[in-house]
Amino acid sequence: MATTTAPKAQSEFVFSTRRHRWAIVVRSVAAVCAGGLLYSSFPPRSWWFLAPLGLAVLLMVLRGRRVRPAIGYGYLAGLGLFLPLLPWVGEYVGAAAWLAVAAAQAAAVGGFGALAVVVSRLPASPVWVAGAWVATEGIRARIPFGGFPWGRLAFGQADGLLLPLARISGAPGLSFAVALSGAAVAGLLTCLCRRRVRRGLLHCALALAPVGLALAIPPGTAAAPRTATVAVVQGNVPRLGLDFNAQRRAVLDNHVARTEELAAAIAAGELPPPDLVVWPENASDIDPLRNADASDAIDRAARSVGVPILVGAVLKNDDGTTRNTSLVWDPATGPGQAHDKRQLVPFGEYLPMRSLVTALVPYAERAGNFVPGNGDGVVTAAGIRLGVATCYEVAFDRLVTESVRAGAQLLTVPTNNATFGRTEMTYQQLAMSRVRAVEHSRSVLVAATSGVSAIITPDGAVQGQTSLFTADVLTSQIPLQDNITLATRIGALPEVSVSILTALAAGATVASRRRP
Repeated sequence: MATTTAPKAQSEFVFSTRRHRWAIVVRSVAAVCAGGLLYSSFPPRSWWFLAPLGLAVLLMVLRGRRVRPAIGYGYLAGLGLFLPLLPWVGEYVGAAAWLAVAAAQAAAVGGFGALAVVVSRLPASPVWVAGAWVATEGIRARIPFGGFPWGRLAFGQADGLLLPLARISGAPGLSFAVALSGAAVAGLLTCLCRRRVRRGLLHCALALAPVGLALAIPPGTAAAPRTATVAVVQGNVPRLGLDFNAQRRAVLDNHVARTEELAAAIAAGELPPPDLVVWPENASDIDPLRNADASDAIDRAARSVGVPILVGAVLKNDDGTTRNTSLVWDPATGPGQAHDKRQLVPFGEYLPMRSLVTALVPYAERAGNFVPGNGDGVVTAAGIRLGVATCYEVAFDRLVTESVRAGAQLLTVPTNNATFGRTEMTYQQLAMSRVRAVEHSRSVLVAATSGVSAIITPDGAVQGQTSLFTADVLTSQIPLQDNITLATRIGALPEVSVSILTALAAGATVASRRRP
C-alpha cells in the first residue's frame, strides 16, 4: 500500500509545483501587461481610459498575494510602464541612463504593490488603494534629487473625462480619481466572480463616481477681466541632438529671424500686433548680458516687433556657474525682470555628488554646472504677470501653484526639447501643460526651440500647435485670469492628507495582524 501511495504523492507534488510556477509566470506577464496599459494611456496617444484598466489588471494580479511577491509584481508593472515611457532620457546619451531611471521609478510601483495588498483588506478598499497610489506618486515626485514626477496618472488624462477634477483637487486628485476607478473595477470583477451582487454594486458606484463628479463640475472659464494677444516663436535648431549647443549663435539667429518675420507680417496687416512675445528656453545660450552681439540681436528683434520678449537665456555667474533664465527684454529699456529656473535636472543641468560621480563615470563631467534660482516664478511684461515654469518645472505641482498664488495671470513654459529628438517626450510634456491649465484656470504658452510649441486655453484645449523641428510662430488672443481655483488654494493638502491616512491605515492593519 505504501509503495503505491508514494509515487502518487510524488506525482501530485510535481504537478502542484509546475502549476505554481506557471501561475507565477502568468501573473508576471499580466503585471508587465498592466504596466503596458498604463503606458498606453499617455500621449501622443489619447487612450486615457486604459489607465484605470491597467491598474485594475495589476490589482487582480496582486489579489491574495503576500507583501513580498506583491513588491515583485508591482515592480514588473513599473517596468512595463516606465521602460516604454522614458526612452527619451537616453536618446543621445545612451541606454544606460534610460534603463537606470526606468528601473528606479519602477521601484515606486513595487512599493505601491506592497501597500495595496495591505490596505485591500480594509473596508472601502478601492479608496485606500487609490490613496496608496497617490502616496507612492508623491514620494517619487519628491525624492531622490528633488523627485521625478513623470508618469503620474494625471498626466495621461489631458483628453479624458476626468480632467475637470484637476480644477478642484489638482494633479494628485486627478491621479486619485483614476486609481479609484481602476481599483473599483478590480473589486467589481472579483465580486462578479464570487457572485457578491450587493458588494459589486458598491464597487460599480465607486468606479463611476469620479466620472459623475467630473461631469458635474462647472466650466472654469469665467469671464476674464481682460485679454491679451500673444505670440509664441519657435525658431528651430540647426540639427538634432546634444550638439545643437555647438551652434548657439545659429539658434539665436533663428529666433531673431522668426520674430522679424512676425513683425513684417504685422506691418503688412496679416497678423494682429501682440502684447507679448515668448521665446523658448535656450533661445540664447550666448549670455546677452555679457556678449554685445547677442544683446544687439535681441534688441533688434524686440524693436522690430515693438513689444517685450520673454527670452530664454543662459547667464554666466562670476564663479563659473550658470543660470537657466527667462529674461524680459523690453524694446526700449532692454533686459528687465528675470526668472531663474528653480528645479534643475539632476545629471543634466547639474551633477549631484560631482566629485564622486565623475570619478566613477568620467563621462558624467559633461553635465552642466547650473545653480537653481529662487522666488515665486513670476515676472511682469507689458503689464501682464507671467508665471514661468521652465521645461522640467511644469511637472512639479508646488512650483506652478506658487506662481499662480503670487498673481500669475497666465503661465508660460519655455522649453528646449531638441536634445530629445523625435521621441514622445515633448507630447508628454505638452499634456502636463494642459493639466496645469485646467488645474489653475490659466492659459498656458508652451514655447519650444524645436517643437512642440502650443497655446492652451484655461479649459485645457490646444488652440494652436506647431510641428517638430520646424520654424513657426503661433499667435492668439487669450484671457488673463485673476480667479483662483480650489486646487490652487489648497495645494498639496489633499495629497499629503491622503498619504498620511493611507500610511496610518496600512500600519494599523499590519500591527493588528501581528497581535497574538
